[in-house]
Amino acid sequence: MDTREIDQAVKRARRNTIGDAVRRSAALNPEKDAVLFSGRRWSYAELSAGANRVANALLARGLEKGDRVAAYGMNSDAYVLLWLGCLRAGLIHVPVNFHLTGDELLYILEQSGSKALLYDPHLEGNVEEVRGEAGATIHGTLYDGDELDVVDVARSGEDASEPGVDLDEEDVAQILYTSGTTSSPKGAALTHSALLAEYVSCIEALEFRHDDRVLHSLPLFHSAQMHVCIMPGLLVGATNFVLVGPDPEECCGLIEGEQINSMFAPPTVWISFLRHQAFAERDLASLEKVQYGASIMPVPVLRELRERLPNPRFYNCYGQSEISPLATVLRPEELTEERLASVGRPALLVETRVVDPDMNDAPPGERGEIVHRSPHLMVGYWEKPDETGEAFEGGWFHSGDLGLFDDEGYLYVVDRVKDVINTGGIQ
Repeated sequence: MDTREIDQAVKRARRNTIGDAVRRSAALNPEKDAVLFSGRRWSYAELSAGANRVANALLARGLEKGDRVAAYGMNSDAYVLLWLGCLRAGLIHVPVNFHLTGDELLYILEQSGSKALLYDPHLEGNVEEVRGEAGATIHGTLYDGDELDVVDVARSGEDASEPGVDLDEEDVAQILYTSGTTSSPKGAALTHSALLAEYVSCIEALEFRHDDRVLHSLPLFHSAQMHVCIMPGLLVGATNFVLVGPDPEECCGLIEGEQINSMFAPPTVWISFLRHQAFAERDLASLEKVQYGASIMPVPVLRELRERLPNPRFYNCYGQSEISPLATVLRPEELTEERLASVGRPALLVETRVVDPDMNDAPPGERGEIVHRSPHLMVGYWEKPDETGEAFEGGWFHSGDLGLFDDEGYLYVVDRVKDVINTGGIQ
């Protein structure tokens, strides 16, 4: 072997993309249920093979490494398969909020330069409205379609070998659109290495285990459900139950029937659960871990939730899309009465400060902007160098959130530095 061949061989042997991590998990747990949705069950071996078939089908239609693929749909097994297929093919996944239509949908497709668009069948009317203007020339469905259909491809008898694409950990895996201080969403470019670092922090802080049975009902286009919950779950070999949405009756019934032991939801969803009769009527004793975040949890709601669910360990998660998204966690053993409003301390691979406008550390108890350093962080906003430079000024990522540390180093989020106009991104 010459020097170049040796370098390539070493690089391939050491490679650690998200697709590689999922393949390793599948090798350890081939027959175990990985994802269950609407009567369909995918073992880890089936999920990995299905992802390869989806990857090969996308490449066969002329897509090349680095091309963007927009995913426009609600939660499903197909949504997960398309994401994993993009990873294996070296394509960049672009999740699109399924509430977007018209110009807002068109903006995401055009700004990302998406060449392919795969969507839920019931959203076809929205797609047709922008088809003539959008640059995406390859169209398909996530399920129940005719030609390029993710579920059909994944279940086919086609070749399930992994594509021979030259991948690297620093390749961009996803462009995640997030609201900012302007009217146009910005696309946070997240690499394989950034997301894998974040999964490590999640597994450590949120205590994900091989025997977890996890319920996923919040949108998978959002970074929290995808990158804090289902992906860390897949890497540890957990069993993942996917629902279209967080309906209290359906969720509580599934928790009881399938002995779900872990679930994430933002405060608004937990409030809807507390006010629904199913929450009182169903046996939810199997729940061991409850994660909350994405917005500030009202202290009275947290008190009520802990009173009515006395068994679980509670984890308060704080972050934003640009950091993949986990930044800090308030762990169960830290959740004391005086810290009910805290978002905890930095996750394993995160360094967090609260600073004044001159980047000096704010004393405990004084407000300042929350800034981070971490391998979780995006490499920049997609095709927005000025906004990227502003966000990373001084060598720290500026969150735009105001916060303070207490004397023991626990973080509290109190406000935004600037008002945010949300026009279709993910805050």
